[in-house]
Amino acid sequence: MRDADTVAVVFGQDMPIFEASIPTRVFGPVHPEVPAHTVLAVAAEPGPLTTSAGIVVDPPHGLDALDAAGTVIVPGWRVPGGAPAPEALLAALVAARDGGAVVAGLCLGAFVLGAAGLLDGRRVTTHWRFAARLAADHPRATVDADVLYVDEGDIVTSAGSAAGIDACLHLLRRARGSAAANAVARSLVVAPHRTGGQAQYIERPVPPVTQGNPVAAAIVFALDRLGDADLDVDAMARHVHLSRRTFDRRFRAHTGSSPLQWLLTQRVLWAQRLLESPGLSVDALARRVGFADAVALRPHFRRILGVAPAAYRATFADTRSPDGAGRTPVG
Repeated sequence: MRDADTVAVVFGQDMPIFEASIPTRVFGPVHPEVPAHTVLAVAAEPGPLTTSAGIVVDPPHGLDALDAAGTVIVPGWRVPGGAPAPEALLAALVAARDGGAVVAGLCLGAFVLGAAGLLDGRRVTTHWRFAARLAADHPRATVDADVLYVDEGDIVTSAGSAAGIDACLHLLRRARGSAAANAVARSLVVAPHRTGGQAQYIERPVPPVTQGNPVAAAIVFALDRLGDADLDVDAMARHVHLSRRTFDRRFRAHTGSSPLQWLLTQRVLWAQRLLESPGLSVDALARRVGFADAVALRPHFRRILGVAPAAYRATFADTRSPDGAGRTPVG
């Protein structure tokens, strides 16, 4: 008989300890007003196990503990291409799902669910660095690299590391309600609710700047003037003495992006950084980075980062007072 209040957390060799600790913390005795789940640490392989940080752990339960769990979580795994997940684990995950449990794969744990055949026909996610590999390994799954987590009912997957906290809080919200999830989030001093559809915060590096390359010269020119309202693609092309059409073609070949989209993205990323500090209003901030106002910034910010500027600030702004004391509630 499965117990909805029991969460089994699966540990494997070489898995990251941070990811492994997330569900044990979220579902454990975090807040005095939220009844804790029974959390079972389960060894998927013969122990003791060594994490990727070299820390030795010895989970007390075997795979038979999955038989009683209402939720089974694989909170990460070793990097794809290493030793495959044990067949006994894959069979136990299928049996858990078929028996009515919710099965979750956090970060690279999605690869274990994929190896068990649990991702076929599903929309799923994983860490953005490995999304293409997950899609190639499991072509019958729809891999969305632009979200924090995906809830498909009995299968839940999340993006990398901290997104596992969001996914576990989401599962806790399903089980205990919003008030309980918010209370636990406050105790952990994390955002109480980041929606699954919010974008992963993916690195978007500036292409390497090389001498004698007109596109590189235009990039340097633009980065020095991002806040100028009159900086546009025509101005970038004029600076390097190219026609708009030739400049556009060379820019795409060099960066993989149109110059307009590159320019908008750089301005949005600058706005993103400014939103993490208090002070400027969104309107003033938008003008600082080269947009006419907040109305002009908002659709580009949402398209690129998946969330509105105000919502981003509410989640990520540094809320310290001038003397450095934090104002985040902890109770």
